[in-house]
Amino acid sequence: MRSALCALGAAAALVLLPAGHARAEGREPDRDFTVEDPRITESSGLAASRAHPGIYWTHNDQDAPLIYGVDSRTGKTVATLTMKGVGTPRDMEAIAVGPDGDLYVGDIGDNLDGSWDHVWIYRFPEPEVLKDQTVAAKQYVVKYADGPRNAEALMVHPKTGRVYIASKKQSGGGLYAGPERLSSSGTNVFRRVGEVPWVTDGAFSPDGGSLVLRGYFSAKEYAWKAGGTGGGSLGDEGTPVAAPFQGQAESVTYTRDGSAFMFGSEGSGSRVLRVERSGAPAPAKSPSGGPSGGPSGGPGASAAPSGGPAAEGDQGSVTVGFLVLAGATVLVVGGRRLVRKK
Repeated sequence: MRSALCALGAAAALVLLPAGHARAEGREPDRDFTVEDPRITESSGLAASRAHPGIYWTHNDQDAPLIYGVDSRTGKTVATLTMKGVGTPRDMEAIAVGPDGDLYVGDIGDNLDGSWDHVWIYRFPEPEVLKDQTVAAKQYVVKYADGPRNAEALMVHPKTGRVYIASKKQSGGGLYAGPERLSSSGTNVFRRVGEVPWVTDGAFSPDGGSLVLRGYFSAKEYAWKAGGTGGGSLGDEGTPVAAPFQGQAESVTYTRDGSAFMFGSEGSGSRVLRVERSGAPAPAKSPSGGPSGGPSGGPGASAAPSGGPAAEGDQGSVTVGFLVLAGATVLVVGGRRLVRKK
């Protein structure tokens, strides 16, 4: 009985892997990688560095002011940044890079869904040199015009520099726009400018024309419509993205060249997975004539599913995976009861 249950569990795990997603890791940047730093156990935000190609900034869902720079070629941490000039973080959930080259960190989580009347955003320049160092950060007080709420997604528009937050709610989540410029001396009121599904992270495309939002089980890419009192809004109903199934799906960002999405999750030794973006511009060529971090069939390339409308096979594999996992759970529980009866 025990061996049969183990086999069934293994089969369910295989079905839950994204269809067509290569598992081989390579030495090219912006490919699938495993976060090797044992300190990073709750990676809750992800941002592609603009100053250092192939580097991704992340942080734990925690109360320590630490930001980690991880090299996508190796999965190793190449810089640990300690923020000074800010208070003790409560629940850091998101990170983004602005057009000014600054890193923005969203201390915006609220697991009690409205227990704090304000949250914080931290901001500091992306370091020129990758090494362990202390960085001076500005702290901004944030309130929502319609009252406190829980949020895990913070996005900075790459052209205007305006900051947006998406609240996390199973139904009735909102997209909130900050003021045109954040103020470190007063309260920054964020106002609702749109409706969104259950969101755990989001990011703007490098050209500012699209916004991707992910939840635990799905993701969508929206056209971004500039203008209005909030500086912009969702321009359509969103196009499904073939997001991978991850145990604690907490983060997403675009690659530096905008050719693909990178999806991350919490957990020790967590995986960051590349998903190609449909209709994305071709990657720049390296001096050797090969691709430089964009889609390719070279060493280390991932045969990932398209990042545009999710292929029926991809969506089907996830659906079947859930059914198999549910069936496996029932059999495992039933099997244990039978064993107890014996």
